[in-house]
Amino acid sequence: MANTQGPQGTNDPAGSTQMFRAFVDDAPQGRQAAAPAASSSGPRVGLIVGVLAAVIVVAAVAWLALG
Repeated sequence: MANTQGPQGTNDPAGSTQMFRAFVDDAPQGRQAAAPAASSSGPRVGLIVGVLAAVIVVAAVAWLALG
């Protein structure tokens, strides 16, 4: 574990409390911003799966036609 105290052994507990409060205050905004990104990735995943399925079908038809 890292030594978080300075060379003189001073520790600033108010500094870490302020950082924690800033983290707690920012957390709900981060969750709200992440929610639309998750919903917009749904159609993108479906598109990728559809394209992969089409490539597989075309490859299978070509293999059967040439084989």
